[in-house]
Amino acid sequence: MARLKPSFICQACGAASSRWSGKCEACGAWNSIVEEVVAAPLPGGGASSVAARALGRGRVVALESLSGATDEAPRLASGLAELDRVTGGGFVRGSVLLLGGEPGIGKSTLLLQASAALARAGHRVVYVSGEEASAQVRLRAQRLGLSEAPVALAAETNVEDILSTLKAGEPPKLVIIDSIQTLWTGQVESAPGTVTQVRAAAQAMIRHAKTTGACVILVGHVTKDGQIAGPRVVEHMVDAVLSFEGDSGRDFRILRAQKNRFGPTDEIGVFAMTGDGLEQVTNPSALFLGDREPDAPGTAVLAGLEGSRPILVEIQALVVPSTLGTPRRAVVGWDGARLAMVLAVLEARCGVRLGGHDVHLAVAGGLRIQEPAADLAVAAALVSSLLNSPLPVDAVFFGEISLTGAVRPVAHPGPRLREAARLGF
Repeated sequence: MARLKPSFICQACGAASSRWSGKCEACGAWNSIVEEVVAAPLPGGGASSVAARALGRGRVVALESLSGATDEAPRLASGLAELDRVTGGGFVRGSVLLLGGEPGIGKSTLLLQASAALARAGHRVVYVSGEEASAQVRLRAQRLGLSEAPVALAAETNVEDILSTLKAGEPPKLVIIDSIQTLWTGQVESAPGTVTQVRAAAQAMIRHAKTTGACVILVGHVTKDGQIAGPRVVEHMVDAVLSFEGDSGRDFRILRAQKNRFGPTDEIGVFAMTGDGLEQVTNPSALFLGDREPDAPGTAVLAGLEGSRPILVEIQALVVPSTLGTPRRAVVGWDGARLAMVLAVLEARCGVRLGGHDVHLAVAGGLRIQEPAADLAVAAALVSSLLNSPLPVDAVFFGEISLTGAVRPVAHPGPRLREAARLGF
C-alpha cells in the first residue's frame, strides 16, 4: 500500500509546502495553511515511472489545420431566457459550470427553477444536495410551485456513491451539485471542504461530464471578499464561471459570466426575487431608474454596457466640505482607484478643487460597474454636487477620461444611444 505522508496546503490558493507556517508564501494569506495527509508514491511506481509507461502506450494523434468547417456546440435551453443569455444560448453538452454567490442570495432557487423547466421539457435532471436534506428541498419546491416537476432528487456527499447513482439509470442531461465544498471522496485522506477534497471531487465530476456528455453545474461558496472559495485551479478546470450577485436589502439579482468557453464573458442576466421565486427582468434599465429623482443635484445617468446588453443606471455623488485632515472617499459599486484618478484629473486639468471635500459615490440600485465608460458620468455627477446644480434630465453620459483631461471614445456607442432614446433621453 502507498505510504501516507503529511503535507501542508494553503486553503486560499492551494499551494503546498513541507512545513507549517503562519503566512502562505504564495498568496500572503495568514492562518490559511492546514495539514493534510496525501498518499506518497510507491517505490518504483512513482510519477516518473507511470509517465514512462504511459509514453510507451501512447498513440499518434491526427493533426488538423486551422481552416475548415466547424460545428456549433449543441446546446440545451434551460427555459430561463436570462440564464440562457449568460451561458451563451443554453447549456453545452458535456460542459461543467461553476456557480458562486453569497449564502441566501438565491443560487438554489435559480437552479431549482432551471432544473424544473428542463424536467418538464422531457429531459432527465438529477439534483444532488449536499447541504440540505431532501425534505428541505421539497419544501422549497412546494413554495415555488415546482413540486410536480419530475426532477430526480438525492441528498448525498460521497463522490463514489453519486457517480454510481448517475451511471445506474438513464443518463441525465443535467446534473446539479449543491455544493462542491460538501463533497468528499475516499481516495483522499482529508476533511470535506479542504483544497485537496475540493480539487479531487471537482475533477471526478468533470471527468464524468466529459465521458457521458451530461452538463454538470457545481455550486461554490464565496469568501468574505466575494471570491469563490477553494483553490483557483477549480475555476480553471471548469468551462464557465458564473457569479450570482445582489444586495440582501434589494429584490433584484444579477447573474454575471466571469468565464465562458462557449459564449461571451461579462454578460449579465437580471432577476427579481419575489415570493414565488426568481422572475426574469427583461427591461433592467427601467428597473434601475425606477426611483430616480431627475431634479436632484449630484446625479447623472450612465449609458453603460454589460456584455452585449446596454443598461442605463444612475450615478449618485455627494460632495461636502470636510472637517477632517484627510477627506473621506467612499465608493459603492465602482472602483475606488478609478474615482481617485477622476478627482485628480478634475483638479489638475479642469481647476475643480475637491481636495478639501468629502466625496461619496454610489451606483444606484446596487449594480457594480466595471467599464471605464463611467468616467464621464462620475465626473458630471461630482461637479453637479459640488455646484449644487442639477444636470439636464434628458441627458446621458458615457466616455473614458484620460490623464490629459481628454474624453476618449468607448466601444459600441450605437447600442448605448438606442437604449437611451428608447427610454426618452
